[in-house]
Amino acid sequence: MRRTTGTALVLAATAVLALTGCDEARETAGNAFATATAAVASAAQQKMNEIKDGVNATKDVSAGPARADGDRTVADVTAANPKDEKADYTVLVTFRDAQGNFLDSVVLGIDGVPPHGSKTGTARSNRTLSGEIKADVSQALRH
Repeated sequence: MRRTTGTALVLAATAVLALTGCDEARETAGNAFATATAAVASAAQQKMNEIKDGVNATKDVSAGPARADGDRTVADVTAANPKDEKADYTVLVTFRDAQGNFLDSVVLGIDGVPPHGSKTGTARSNRTLSGEIKADVSQALRH
């Protein structure tokens, strides 16, 4: 519901901007976008914070190049398990534009990574992204 409300607000503000072109509408659209973007980032981080007994494993996880998949952006994320027993990974993937600006973030679970093996999952953006997009692993926990 929040995502839909935020998206509707951004679209409404953008429509006002397109119709009027005035600075006030441009500022309103920018504020709505910033608020919606901050909410997405906060929700993703909150989900990461819910993981109990997780060990920092960011160095064991990598994101491949971002690519379009229908109306979303996706990136393959690979977790390499250096331990002697099977492990699950929870990964915070951040999508950024060519200038490094935050666009979106998602939390991806990669379960059952075999000992001394690897497994790949796909991070999928929450919304349509455009332009040159890069996916980064912001945080990864092994548990």
